[in-house]
Amino acid sequence: MAGFSFMCALLLCAAVTHAKPTLRKERVHHEPDLGKRDHEDNKSFRYDHEAFLGKEEAKTFDQLTPEESKDRLSKIVDRIDSNGDGYITTAELKAWIKRVQKRYVYENVAKVWTDYDLNKDNKISWDEYKQATYGYYLANPEEFNDATNQFSFKKMLPRDERRFKAADLDGDQITDREEFTAFLHPEDFEHMKDIVVLETLEDIDKNNDGHVDEDEYIADMFAHEDGGPEPDWVKTEREQFSDFRDLNKDGKMDQDEIRHWIMPQDYDHAQVEARHLVYESDQDKDEMLTKEEILKNWNMFVGSQATNYGEDLTRNHDEL
Repeated sequence: MAGFSFMCALLLCAAVTHAKPTLRKERVHHEPDLGKRDHEDNKSFRYDHEAFLGKEEAKTFDQLTPEESKDRLSKIVDRIDSNGDGYITTAELKAWIKRVQKRYVYENVAKVWTDYDLNKDNKISWDEYKQATYGYYLANPEEFNDATNQFSFKKMLPRDERRFKAADLDGDQITDREEFTAFLHPEDFEHMKDIVVLETLEDIDKNNDGHVDEDEYIADMFAHEDGGPEPDWVKTEREQFSDFRDLNKDGKMDQDEIRHWIMPQDYDHAQVEARHLVYESDQDKDEMLTKEEILKNWNMFVGSQATNYGEDLTRNHDEL
């Protein structure tokens, strides 16, 4: 019965997800935002701490002594140095910052991991995922005869299998945590973005011509059920489609145009922050950081009781 309850919940969630809303639907995927604040000039380094550690972890460091903060930072540096050569490059620092900003994704996967890792080998195979998610349906297909064409398990299963294969980089039908994270959150992984685009196209392309025309684009956001006039925001979206979505002006969006729409090339906060941290800490100007250089400038990367106390003094002084 637990399996059936899970599938019913899944059906309900999906029905909500795929129902035509009267309000605007957001399909655009933005990178986790580090914030658009300028770097602070008062040497509090709050922005840098939150970018390097994440907001919650930065608060934890604020409760540590300077010695404890530097000790933890030293261990973090070892994790950032992915190739173990003793140097932290801008690329390694950028990868770390992006991972920190996506921490919520990994935490979400950790919460559901045991639901799918049925044999407890710390990996999830396609068969395990299929059994955990579709097992009741596969064993009792007659109970799902009333499922709508828009959301049918017969369509979901091959779609999930296609996505699973894209996430399974070594093709062994088994995913480790990173691969399974890419499966559940494909929008956050570069090698999965083609799948995200394709699934978006399949969701919106109701006439199955391989493109999204203006009416399909609007129908994904707005259900014109009462026959009245369109809201102003719908009219604006029609203009957006013509002016900015349909780049080649052929009256429809292809996959490249869909990618441009749902995955805009925004300002790369992680790249800018990584360059900033390297520039400010690179004493020998070789465009790389050693652990010694980072620890010498440790209070730019992490906080402590001392830096937190200093910020409080500055803040209180400014308020006087």
